Amino acid sequence: MSDSLPAPVRLPTERPSAFDPPTELAELREKCPVAPMDFPDGHQGWLITSYPEVRSLLADPTFSARQELHHHAPYDHPFGTEQIAPAEPGFFIGMDAPEHSRYRRLVAGQFTKRRIAQLTPRLEEIVESCLDAMEAGGSREADLVEHFSQPIPALVICELLGVPVEDSERFRGAIRSFFDLNSGREESEKAFAAILEYLGELITRKRAEPGDDMISGLISRDELTDQELAGISLLLLVAGYETTANMIALSVFALVTHPDQMALLRAEPDLVDNAIEELLRYLPLSAGGMRAATQDTDVRGTPVKGGECVVLSLAAANRDPARYGTDADRLDLRRSATGHVAFGHGPHQCLGSQLARLEMRTAFTALLRRFPGLRLAVAPEDVPLRDDHLIYGTHRLPIAW
Repeated sequence: MSDSLPAPVRLPTERPSAFDPPTELAELREKCPVAPMDFPDGHQGWLITSYPEVRSLLADPTFSARQELHHHAPYDHPFGTEQIAPAEPGFFIGMDAPEHSRYRRLVAGQFTKRRIAQLTPRLEEIVESCLDAMEAGGSREADLVEHFSQPIPALVICELLGVPVEDSERFRGAIRSFFDLNSGREESEKAFAAILEYLGELITRKRAEPGDDMISGLISRDELTDQELAGISLLLLVAGYETTANMIALSVFALVTHPDQMALLRAEPDLVDNAIEELLRYLPLSAGGMRAATQDTDVRGTPVKGGECVVLSLAAANRDPARYGTDADRLDLRRSATGHVAFGHGPHQCLGSQLARLEMRTAFTALLRRFPGLRLAVAPEDVPLRDDHLIYGTHRLPIAW
């Protein structure tokens, strides 16, 4: 490390509020946007907090996404000092080209606009049925997470992949356990193995009786082993369920605690697409992305050695005043939030981003239309937050209408 650089920092994790990233990230972005960082296992790498550098490095092939290269976990939790193994076959989010390109091409061929468009009527049915069930309870109160934000993406990804709806709870519980930072190594590995075991069984059934779904479509290409198919399906299950479920719940939490913004969206429903981009920018779901330098280089004039890991703070980048103005820490549904990195950027940008946007649009539109008196049923400080999970959100969101 250069003598002119400050002492290495640890990855900040304590949020000052439900919707704001750690305060230290903004301080680093202003004073030292490429900051030396201590990892729990003793590795010294870098924490990147400025928008231009985060966006640039996400697309820079000099910085590898291979998880066995950036095997120094940044999180201060029981797994923070354990070496990360290479990605499972098919789990292409942790790979570089050409392996990543091959898998992504095959999945993108199934993730077509036509398939997503065909899903829209079914998505609307799912959303309305969730709202019907909430109203049928009779109390005019419900947990939005249990009855709305979790079942919608779970049922949608089941439809896409061809997972029987009755099996959804089997993988939902395992995914929750896998992302729980309080899970021990044995419990986490057991959850991971359970998901892969289930997917292996499903793939066997799909080979015997294919349907009009993504797994069947991938099987029909005859280019992937069962192990690769299971890895791809695992990635799609996790990405298609966990992130969207938490984004929907956290977005509703933000809207009901910013009544001026919710009133604006009610008054101008055509603003919904712009509102979704702002909510994606504003709300921090993860600590960031990981990359490893494959050669000596420099970032914003700071030398980074080959083999050093960098943590790319998506939350800090999305709040960068240089990109989004001096009020970047304020939720403003009229803001032009284009270019945010909530879905990443470059070759690893989320394949399911358009599906996630469609789910959010359908969910918000129906929820505000059906429940004009939508509000929290508890004080904001009593909403339990998912600080104990890799994907941030709320454990429960008690609402009333």
